[in-house]
Amino acid sequence: MTTMTLDTMFSPARPAARAATKRRSSVRLTRRGRIVVVVAALVVAFAIGVFVTAAGSVATQSPGTPEPTRIVQVHSGDTLWGIASEVAADGDVRAMMEQIERLNALESSTLRAGQRLVVPAG
Repeated sequence: MTTMTLDTMFSPARPAARAATKRRSSVRLTRRGRIVVVVAALVVAFAIGVFVTAAGSVATQSPGTPEPTRIVQVHSGDTLWGIASEVAADGDVRAMMEQIERLNALESSTLRAGQRLVVPAG
C-alpha cells in the first residue's frame, strides 16, 4: 500500500508532467467547425438514404393497366363479407375483403348505409 503526502499532492507539477496533462487532443473544433461537421454528417446520411431508397424502386417507364372496378352502394344491413362474397369469382372471400379494404382505404370492415365502395369488376 502506498501513501501520498499532501505536500507532494498539491505542489506545483514538474514541466514534463504539466505538458502531459495539457496534451488531451490535438484537434480542437470551434463552434463553426462543429456546425460544419454536423452538416457534413447530415449530407452524408441524406445521400445514403437517397441511394438506398432509389435502389429499391420498382417504377417502370410505361403505365400499367388499371384494374377494372365498379361502384357498389351499401344498403342497410349490408356487410363487407356479404359484398365480398358476391364479388369474389374464385370464392376467396377473405382475399376479396382485403382487396376492397385496400381499394377504398378502409380502416375497418364497418360500413354505413349509403356509402359507395369501389369493388373489382368481374
